[in-house]
Amino acid sequence: MIPYKHEPLTDFSKSSNIAAYQSALKKIQSQLGRDYPLVIGNKKIMTEEKIISRNPADKREVIGLTSKANKELAEKAVQTAAETFESWRKAEPEARADILLKASAIIRRRKHEFSALLTKEAGKPWSEADADTAEAIDFLEYYARQMIQLKNGMPVKSRPGELNRYSYIPLGVGIVLSPWNFPFAIMAGTTAAAIVAGNTVVLKPASAAPVVAAKFVEVMEEAGLPAGVLNYLPGSGTDIGDYLVDHPQTRFISFTGSRDVGLRIFERASKVNEGQIWLKRVIAEMGGKDTIIVDKEADLELAAQSIVKSAFGFSGQKCSACSRAVIVEDVYDHVLQRAAELTKELSVGNPADNPFMGPVIDQSAFDKVMSYIQLGKTEGRMITGGEGDSSHGYFIQPTIVADVDPQSRLMQEEIFGPIVAFSKAKNFHEALEIANNTEYGLTGAVITNSRENMERARKDFHVGNLYFNRGCTGAVVGYQPFGGFNMSGTDSKAGGPDYLQLHMQAKTVSEML
Repeated sequence: MIPYKHEPLTDFSKSSNIAAYQSALKKIQSQLGRDYPLVIGNKKIMTEEKIISRNPADKREVIGLTSKANKELAEKAVQTAAETFESWRKAEPEARADILLKASAIIRRRKHEFSALLTKEAGKPWSEADADTAEAIDFLEYYARQMIQLKNGMPVKSRPGELNRYSYIPLGVGIVLSPWNFPFAIMAGTTAAAIVAGNTVVLKPASAAPVVAAKFVEVMEEAGLPAGVLNYLPGSGTDIGDYLVDHPQTRFISFTGSRDVGLRIFERASKVNEGQIWLKRVIAEMGGKDTIIVDKEADLELAAQSIVKSAFGFSGQKCSACSRAVIVEDVYDHVLQRAAELTKELSVGNPADNPFMGPVIDQSAFDKVMSYIQLGKTEGRMITGGEGDSSHGYFIQPTIVADVDPQSRLMQEEIFGPIVAFSKAKNFHEALEIANNTEYGLTGAVITNSRENMERARKDFHVGNLYFNRGCTGAVVGYQPFGGFNMSGTDSKAGGPDYLQLHMQAKTVSEML
């Protein structure tokens, strides 16, 4: 098998790529407003009640309508997945992997089309959408190859007259609850991992971006995935989310989203319901409050660039986004001033026009972020931004708040928007203490030329993904396995060598010869 190779990002400085992307946007524009059915087994089901996906940059524009599931249809989906599992679990791992590789090839051929859909549905500027699609391809390719490596299990010892084997078998029916901020990459990755490991899936995509998930389901069907392995079930968390999590035939839940929802799922999944004969497994990624530390011995231009790109890429709507910059006092004013200059140069607008930054996802997100901006005016000094406009789309200017107390709400609570708080530290030791003072532990970065401080951070900066002399966003599948500590989730390390085992259980077979 050809070794895994990271999908390259598109170079939009080339006129041919610009033209190709603009063509893809026109194609997506011609497809807007379509109805998408539920997919349960081999049935496409239209319901009267719909989830309406709107363009966050132009809330009048409807991207698509997906049928909305109720509990009766959720039950049907679980039963279908449970029945299909009995045959799918016996499919050869190579055959399951081949489907993922076929799907990745289909997506690669239609890469700009999927990215253009993300620009429309999720409000992603071109480079952010392109990275989302590339990561989806990476997940499919990487997990397919990982399954081939794991198909024979792990070696164990055998004594004379005895043969022992240690292998992995799938768990059963998985519920995949995917997020809106990476509605293609994370949705495809969590779904594909479960499927290639031999499980069947009920996929409930985020209601803010369900159309790209519908398109992915179509691709998996085209790639040869048998009916019933992947069941597409948009719906509200209150209507069907709890029902799916609680169901006695649910074997595991794969969730990416907020801390509060993650804790609710974890609590509900811990209860054994009538007819349930296992302890459910939860794979959860629940957000972050991520810090970039700048040491006095550092490349200060790199520091400012890293903070701005990590804080404001995709409007700060990444669980890995830099929402806290902790700067040693010797260089604080310099880094703050330079970051402010860079931020004021950023373009904000309709992502179809390819600015640096587009909108936040919806009215709820807009209201939340604007409330934190108001809070920032009382907790610190407003340096840039602080303005928003939701009359046409949900646009907020990139905002820097300086001189913020490490214990303030702005420094402690996940905002998920284009706001970064600056805090001053007396020295590197205090900066590290501030960086660790949240309940989260997802990503962090340290900008320093001090090898001593690098080694101190390597041991003491308590995050799942730590980066030196670069920003704190942009983990690459197979290169930087992604997942965090504490309230950031179960440190599942997506895109890493241990991820597929979370979807399987080990079985020891011993034969006396």
